[in-house]
Amino acid sequence: MQAAASVSPWLRPFIEKQAVETAWRSGLPLHEALNRVRLRPVQFVPQEHLPSDDAYEAFIHRTGTVPTRDNLHDFFNGLVWLAFPETKRRLNQLQAAEIARMGIASTRGALRDALTLFDENGALLDAPTALWEALEARDWHTLFVTHRPRWSEARLIVFGHALLEKLAAPRKAHTAHVLLPPTASQDARRMPLDDQSLSRSLTAEYLAQKPFVPLPVLGVPGWWAANAAPDFYDDPKVFRPRP
Repeated sequence: MQAAASVSPWLRPFIEKQAVETAWRSGLPLHEALNRVRLRPVQFVPQEHLPSDDAYEAFIHRTGTVPTRDNLHDFFNGLVWLAFPETKRRLNQLQAAEIARMGIASTRGALRDALTLFDENGALLDAPTALWEALEARDWHTLFVTHRPRWSEARLIVFGHALLEKLAAPRKAHTAHVLLPPTASQDARRMPLDDQSLSRSLTAEYLAQKPFVPLPVLGVPGWWAANAAPDFYDDPKVFRPRP
């Protein structure tokens, strides 16, 4: 899972990053920089287009436009829209349906909580069964030291735009909520990483179970130079045992 030296491994799926960032740094508002991508899946609009009494997800679903602020959080949100349009659209559909069904209340409910968690902090892992078993057991030594060579057979994608924002200033404690494979994939323990297959796998019933497991992403081999030392993982504040 080694990345090119010039590109952090968590940024590799986002091929439009450099073009959007260059346009944004040149002085364009972020929504305009995102709209310059030729095959964009949605229209990005200024945050001011979102009425004060309208729910963000409902507005996107109704208008097909994404309100965008000029900040790093929305920069990464835009990049995820560009890289995973069908999955983002599916998450938005499920959010909008829940808002239509339940309205906006002080608590989101199990499904909207899970949707928000994945959208903001989620990650996708396609890996051999041995890695999945160690991850679910929170057996960090087995996951990252004993089975370290097996990470060459794995692929991890950070999906959550809030987590991507945090990784702009990497810290050991940055932790993703990794989506467990859907039931249909349990035997092979493989996670679909292509946009269309992933979007089809995201059902309301599946996500409402909050099928996530924590993963300190900078422990992944090749993701941070410091983790080459085995004692990197001897930190119970980050690599916590399973409750």
